[in-house]
Amino acid sequence: MRKLSYALAASLLALGVAGQAQAAELGWTGSVAVQIATLDPVVINGAGTATVNNSSGPGHLTNLAIPASPFAVTGFVVPVTDPGAFPIAGVQVTAHNGDGAFQGDGGAGFGGTMPIIGTTKVCLFGPCSAAVQNLNVPLDNVGQGGTAFVQGAVNLTVVGAPWTTGTAAVGDATAMGGVSPLSNTGAPSGTVTLVTPVFISTNIGASAVLPAFGVMTLHFVPEPGTLMLLGSGIAGLVAFGRNRARK
Repeated sequence: MRKLSYALAASLLALGVAGQAQAAELGWTGSVAVQIATLDPVVINGAGTATVNNSSGPGHLTNLAIPASPFAVTGFVVPVTDPGAFPIAGVQVTAHNGDGAFQGDGGAGFGGTMPIIGTTKVCLFGPCSAAVQNLNVPLDNVGQGGTAFVQGAVNLTVVGAPWTTGTAAVGDATAMGGVSPLSNTGAPSGTVTLVTPVFISTNIGASAVLPAFGVMTLHFVPEPGTLMLLGSGIAGLVAFGRNRARK
């Protein structure tokens, strides 16, 4: 009986320490996709550790902090082969994320700011390696708000906004975020999808307004240390059961 008590105590201790290990930080994998009009999205994968609910740990998300640069890409090219997209022949992105800070609104809604710092180059009349003309779309105000102006062969106005788990809209175009499960999103296996609208206007009549969106998906996963602690506790119980069965 005493051995059983020790085994149970060891398992509970492992579980308790595991809970403390995730109290402030939780691992995640995810992606940020940037889509301009009907072009194929540029997807930037990432992974890292987020601070969840300050010191209270997993549960229904009240706040979430992501450090800078787990999402990063340099010179990533997405070719555009659709004849209907002419003269656009490709999209090239160099970008990383800034610090992210998100909060709940007391209900199912969740949102905040995380800038995507960098530039999307829209390659015209040829591949990005040898484009005749390029259209550089700044991304720095994407995900945090503000307006950027670019003057050149094509004048641009880029208006950004914060992220939300609700619905983002640019004219009639929309993108929708969400959280799952609602009751315990900040735990391992929880998922958060945030969206942000990007309003792009040009001085080209046929492309006077280009709706664009950022879509960020975070999937929370247990940290390796947590899994090891949980595994050691379970292994202790299994070993005790085998020894008792032999006797």
